[in-house]
Amino acid sequence: MSMNTQGRPTSAGETGTAAAHPTFTGNKALQIEEALIFEIGRPEVSGVDIPEPKKVKSRLGKLARDEAIGLPGLTEPEAMRHYVRLSQKNFGIDTGLFPLGSCTMKHNARLNEKMARLPGFGDVHPLQPVSTVQGALQLIDTLAHYLKELTGMPAVAMSPKAGAHGELAGMMAIKAALEAKGEGHRKIVLVPESAHGTNPATAALIGFEVRSVPAQADGTVHVSDVKAALGPEVAAIMLTNPNTCGIFEKEIVQIAKAIHDAGAYFYCDGANFNAIVGKARPGDLGVDAMHINLHKTFSTPHGGGGPGSGPVVLSERLAAFVPYPFIRVGKGYALVEEGGKLAKGEQPFGRMSAFHGQMGMFVRAMAYMLSHGADGMRLASEDAVLNANYIRASLADLMSLPFGDQPCMHEALFDDDWLKNTGVSTLDFAKAMIDEGYHPMTMYFPLVVHGAMLIEPTESESKASLDLFIAALRDLAMAAKRGDVDRFKGAPYHAPRRRLDETRAARTPILRWTKPAPYAEAAE
Repeated sequence: MSMNTQGRPTSAGETGTAAAHPTFTGNKALQIEEALIFEIGRPEVSGVDIPEPKKVKSRLGKLARDEAIGLPGLTEPEAMRHYVRLSQKNFGIDTGLFPLGSCTMKHNARLNEKMARLPGFGDVHPLQPVSTVQGALQLIDTLAHYLKELTGMPAVAMSPKAGAHGELAGMMAIKAALEAKGEGHRKIVLVPESAHGTNPATAALIGFEVRSVPAQADGTVHVSDVKAALGPEVAAIMLTNPNTCGIFEKEIVQIAKAIHDAGAYFYCDGANFNAIVGKARPGDLGVDAMHINLHKTFSTPHGGGGPGSGPVVLSERLAAFVPYPFIRVGKGYALVEEGGKLAKGEQPFGRMSAFHGQMGMFVRAMAYMLSHGADGMRLASEDAVLNANYIRASLADLMSLPFGDQPCMHEALFDDDWLKNTGVSTLDFAKAMIDEGYHPMTMYFPLVVHGAMLIEPTESESKASLDLFIAALRDLAMAAKRGDVDRFKGAPYHAPRRRLDETRAARTPILRWTKPAPYAEAAE
């Protein structure tokens, strides 16, 4: 086993022929052993010629760097090869089924990418005069119209840059509405135990107190528990539907009525909108605000932290508080900014971002909607739910279901009860999935389920790909049950890198690369 320059064994284990025929480079034919970029490049050189900058007086004071920055210089071929090789080690939706629950990693049609790169969209600049971006503004306005149609809401803020950003916008609109009514004393936000972690974080960030609402034995929130938590201090509830257990909240209409009767607002986390597009409109269910992850529901996989887009739709109760900037249609398309003339009743609570949103995400979502149509988007939701239930039913005899064998929505949730006394954990099972060529599902979430395994196949997968995935998981499950612990504890065996010591990495992280000692060639 080889060591990397920080002294940690990382290379995949070798058996049989591979072990008997080691290579000098560490490469195995087309599987290239890629070095760190610091080991490839040289700090004293650069791949480009840059004029020497003029001397200026530093304004950094004691913060000024007193030594070379130490970045490696690479030639263009070296840089290109390095990042291409790294991309070949990455798993993505173009590589295979990506069962990452609650993240909707669906196929991203190349048509959408092509549209996003059209001149006038791909090269539009946020500081261009409004008169020169009328087409882009028209697209944003048209997309906004479709989002309102799909959700049954009268208003939408397009500027939030991601789901949590939209969530923040929705809760800030609720706070502004309460203050406008003279009800700023309402400081409590109800959040179910199974909620996404951003929900309580967002509420706390803007000054609300979070009060938990329990999830019942069937995995849903019951209206009786909500009513018991209501009072004159409650500002809102933050509920996900379908929820993070993959179940539709069947009492959502009654919950909305109870919330409104108490003078509070209903925020719905829209992370799982992919399950109900074209089937149910949140506005019809009594929702007052809901963010929409364009990057999840409308086709742009977002692994690696971006890109994202999180428009938030608002009910009639909150429509007046849409943040700046927003589009107004007259003789043309105009952006209403701070200081601009407002129509009667408009009370923007402020602004969420420097500019109007993520143009590339808007174009991709628009292309997705136009290519699918209303019936196609509805069918996508139906297929997402069908695929998840196919996986649930196909694994239910081997893997345990925390809320009983009831139909799920777009994601199937298993717990680790079936792994008791096997010596195999949820993490071990997930690592063994890597050896089988699959990205692991969401692990240990939602927190209300012990050892959770949350699987979302999306509508993109064919029956053939689902059948192979199911067969692989069944084989792993049977191996765990028959005591083949070694298959799991050392996994992954076939990945370019072995399992990390995550505890050590968290407690003693190595945050800076250090140059290794010179390598001495062995004597003959």
